[in-house]
Amino acid sequence: MSTKPSTEVVRWLNPNEERAWRAFLRIMVAVRAGTARDLATVGLSEPDYEVLSTLSERPAHTSTLGEQADKMGWSRSRLSRHATRMETRGLLRREPDPTDGRGCLLVLTEQGLDALENAAPAHVESVRHHFIDRLTPSDLAALERIAQRLEQP
Repeated sequence: MSTKPSTEVVRWLNPNEERAWRAFLRIMVAVRAGTARDLATVGLSEPDYEVLSTLSERPAHTSTLGEQADKMGWSRSRLSRHATRMETRGLLRREPDPTDGRGCLLVLTEQGLDALENAAPAHVESVRHHFIDRLTPSDLAALERIAQRLEQP
């Protein structure tokens, strides 16, 4: 990698763009910190909840490690380490993936489903408290439009 300064012109943020960017970051931190704190009171982390809720929606409550890692935006190794901790707590189990000799399936256990069902009402209340109920229907619609625009390549 070159240590020479780039000859390209940097498009610095103007004051409005800078304020919008920092506001977005503050929103993300505030909402995630609040919902994470609330989930912790029922014994789950945000990643725990995401894994459990995703598995609960899948056929046979099962997903490949790779599919789950992609959904969460995590590497396989990071999710594998997290899944090991969840497996130790009895929330999921691993099974060999019959279609990929090197992969594994993550399977929601009864204990994991119970934990999810216990946490879901508190989690949705937390999402409402820290996010939904603070916004108007037009705010929510605007956020949805923004998300769609940002999700495009």
